[in-house]
Amino acid sequence: MSRPSHHDRHTALDQAMQLFWRQGFHATSLKDIERALDMRPGSIYSHFGSKEKLFRESLERYTRLGLAELERALDEGPTPLRALADYLRGLGTLYDQALPSRACMLVKSLLELDEREAAAREHVNTLLAGMEARFHQALETSRRRGELPDDLDTRRLARRLQADVMGLRAFAQRDVDRQAVEELAEDMARALESLGTSRLGDSSTV
Repeated sequence: MSRPSHHDRHTALDQAMQLFWRQGFHATSLKDIERALDMRPGSIYSHFGSKEKLFRESLERYTRLGLAELERALDEGPTPLRALADYLRGLGTLYDQALPSRACMLVKSLLELDEREAAAREHVNTLLAGMEARFHQALETSRRRGELPDDLDTRRLARRLQADVMGLRAFAQRDVDRQAVEELAEDMARALESLGTSRLGDSSTV
């Protein structure tokens, strides 16, 4: 059987990503994958190697889409700090988006995987570290431009931003209303903006 075209492979990965994001790795059976991708077992293994390899590619697809969303915000924002704040505000729309889950797929996977899937778990950690690194890069740019105090620990702040995003997405998964999600996203954005050079008080902590 011929390998799928570039377009078909992306379509299959999108379907697999949606499935794993919604159900998780363990709860997703080969039959579920067959139905979602409209492929026979032999074709799935021929094209993707195994369920775990397909899962890992799905995680990579999810991460690329998430990074692309962050990059769009950084490209469109007037400054790096404003762009990051607007990105956080944008998370307030999670309630209205048609998503398999409002929770982060990477975090859901990290909590689900155990020592039996050590390679996949390590892969998730690597992808999360990449997201944190991009936050740090944007914050460093902001600091060099004078938006943030020169003595601000941007690595520490990048970790906090990632934790905030994870927490908001987990919160949105609960039985809460739209306003609660929007308010939390707004609070996160304002907290970041308050660290700008115009704020009062000690700038050495985050």
